[in-house]
Amino acid sequence: MSLSKPLTIAWDYFMLTFASFVFAFAWECFMIPNDMSAGGFMGLCTVVQFATGGAIQASYSYIALNAVLILIAVAAMGIGFGFKTIYAIVMTTVAMRVLAPLEIVHCLPGSVFYVRETLLIPVIAGCLEAVGIGLILRFGGSTGGTDILALMINKYWPVNLSSVFFVTDFLVVMLILLLPGKVFADMIYGIVEIIAFTLMIDMVVGGRQSYQLLVFSDKHAEIADYICTELERGVTVLQGQGWYTKADKNILLIILDKKEFLPLSRKIKEMDPKAFMSVAQTHNVYGEGFSEIKVGAKLNLKRLARKAVKES
Repeated sequence: MSLSKPLTIAWDYFMLTFASFVFAFAWECFMIPNDMSAGGFMGLCTVVQFATGGAIQASYSYIALNAVLILIAVAAMGIGFGFKTIYAIVMTTVAMRVLAPLEIVHCLPGSVFYVRETLLIPVIAGCLEAVGIGLILRFGGSTGGTDILALMINKYWPVNLSSVFFVTDFLVVMLILLLPGKVFADMIYGIVEIIAFTLMIDMVVGGRQSYQLLVFSDKHAEIADYICTELERGVTVLQGQGWYTKADKNILLIILDKKEFLPLSRKIKEMDPKAFMSVAQTHNVYGEGFSEIKVGAKLNLKRLARKAVKES
């Protein structure tokens, strides 16, 4: 047991490294060599690279802008960012610097990754980006950028994160038209990349879904303690009765993120191979540890004002 946790941590960071290279591969080997841009923070960084004639590489502006945005978010909002997010941002930058000079892997004539049909390039890039970001999210990280911006907006205004992503992506894609020589078709390539990414990301990470579990086990106390201490999730114990045996039963009711379901399932099986578990997908879970109930920006601001008065 003492060895399992370090191995799990090592595996998480190995997958974060791999996912960062997949994400960087989508941009440095497909989009950027073909003078294409798309949405998100990386799309903004590629526009900067194209606008400066390559003087400011996308990898440099990517880590610089992320660093500034994180500092602003922490100072203004008190948002806590995990080390895995910082690690993923740094590794993505490293991966881009490694892949940028390797022309053999760029999607250009003579390369093994060359694609003759131009429209397929943003499709492939969007799928690869979804795999990279999806794996990063599944292993507890984030690529920063619009993720942080969306969280800052969503904290005070009752707007869906997907709406924030759509608006920011669309605005970034339109920036390509401000560059000399770029035409409407260049913007369409960016939109195609966003569509491919959106369709693929749900397959990789499964959206922002949560699970509701009912666990029937004679070792309910051990399972509940594990969930509270290791997963830092709440557990509700329901009183029940098995009608066949007429024996009293303690049933655990648990709500957790989708990424937490598989590790918990393995642990429950390890603790009690005979445990019975009912699983249901849930959407829009609100409360501590999940999404905050939003009723309007004005109400949130009033609550913050009252808090400030009390603290003063």
